[in-house]
Amino acid sequence: MKKKESIIHVILTGGVGSRLWPLSRKSQPKQYLEIFENKSLFEMTVDRNSHLADKVMVVGNVDNHHLSGKVMDKTKTAYVNIVEATPRNTAAAIAFAAFASNPEDILIITPSDHIIDKMDAYNDAIQAAVFKARDGFIVTFGIIPTKPETGYGYIESKGDKVLSFREKPNKTTAKEFIARGNFLWNSGMFCFKAGVLLEELKQFQPDVYNKSKAVWESSKDGFLDLDLSLEIPSISIDYAVMERSKKIKVVPASFSWSDLGSFESVYEYLVSKDYPIDKNGNMVIGCESHTTFLGLSNTIFVHTNTANLILQKENSQDVKDVYNELERQNSDLLN
Repeated sequence: MKKKESIIHVILTGGVGSRLWPLSRKSQPKQYLEIFENKSLFEMTVDRNSHLADKVMVVGNVDNHHLSGKVMDKTKTAYVNIVEATPRNTAAAIAFAAFASNPEDILIITPSDHIIDKMDAYNDAIQAAVFKARDGFIVTFGIIPTKPETGYGYIESKGDKVLSFREKPNKTTAKEFIARGNFLWNSGMFCFKAGVLLEELKQFQPDVYNKSKAVWESSKDGFLDLDLSLEIPSISIDYAVMERSKKIKVVPASFSWSDLGSFESVYEYLVSKDYPIDKNGNMVIGCESHTTFLGLSNTIFVHTNTANLILQKENSQDVKDVYNELERQNSDLLN
């Protein structure tokens, strides 16, 4: 009798969340901040998928895997731990998870820092994707957009067929995408058989495939070797496979989704959960002291012990410039 494949939830935990500085730091990236109903985004990701998968894998790095471990202990979740010695982008991270699986296993790949509501629609989308993955397709999840967002990449689609992948657009192009009606937000979530993904990676990026395989084969208890890892080209799964393979399908999904990549999206999420703002739409995050805003509207005041940030909500994409400047100065404020 043929063994039923395992469904494995793979959580990618790389990334610092530079647009959420000073809340998000190298020592406490955004996916571990417990500012969402006393849970972190990472914990919410574990909970959300716990009933969908037989097994969990966490692909993290030397700086954050202990933070993931705390959450997995808290939620009493058994997991396979894959610890990258150095970030090599999503193609390598996903390859490691595929090498750690049986070829027939179905992997559901999710980032660890997304907010998702409307769980019935989410579960339906996952089931539809698993169904297509069983047929040998590599499935990406496209979110039906609610506004002309410039912070996301887009997928041009027709039914479940992908016509093209598009970079993050400017405002004019984003409005055009929405008007055309067949563009979806690229969620960065995927579903496929481990063996199918590896075959495609081997075909389109043999260098990434071979070097990731060598790193995986020399790993010890899931910890990957630094010197070998540095040889892997740093490339995203989108460039490596998604934009080139003929096996791609998209599941257009109507669940409510945000990657909480900016203070504007955090603001909108918190407001939807009745978090307090004043009559001019000003918000305080991280500060217990009474704060009054005069002559300001839609301003966010972010307080931490070592740094404050005051920004217009509309300027939230620019926070990464502040982060990059502090990185250039080798500032302790990023740690």
